Amino acid sequence: MKVTPSQSSRRWVMAQTFLLLALVASGPLGRDYERVWGVTVELGVILFGIGAYLGIAGVRHLGQNRTPYPEPLADGELITAGIYKRLRHPLYASLVYCGFGWALLWNSSAAFIMAAITACYLHAKARCEERFLLKRYPDYSEYMKKTARYLPGIY
Repeated sequence: MKVTPSQSSRRWVMAQTFLLLALVASGPLGRDYERVWGVTVELGVILFGIGAYLGIAGVRHLGQNRTPYPEPLADGELITAGIYKRLRHPLYASLVYCGFGWALLWNSSAAFIMAAITACYLHAKARCEERFLLKRYPDYSEYMKKTARYLPGIY
C-alpha cells in the first residue's frame, strides 16, 4: 500500500536532490587545474567504487521497501539482512563515499565542500529517518545497538 509522504518528507527529498545536483556540477565546474595524479585519483576511484557497491547492495536488499522519504512505507518491513546486517544506512553511505570520490576524481575543492555539506545533510536525514523507524518497528532500537550507521564496526 502506497502512502502519500508528508510535506516535510518531500522537502527532505527536494533538498537532497538539489545538493546532489550541486555536488555533481561542482566537480567539473570547480576543478582545481593543478591536478595531482596518483594518490588523489586512486583514492577517488576507491571511494567511488565503495560507494557504488554500497548503493547497489542497499537497493538490492531493500527491494520494494525502498523509498526516498525518511518515513518508512506503511506496508514495509524492517530489513536487517545482507548489507543491512553491517550498516543501517548503506544508501546514505553510498552517496557520501561517491561524493567524496567524485571530488577527488575532479580535484575539486568546490566538490569537496559540497560533499561535506551533503554528508552533514544526509546524516540529519538519517537521524530523522531513525526516529520514524523507532516508532514503526519495535526491534529497531536493538538493531541500532548492534549495527553501525555508515562504517562497519566504527560508526
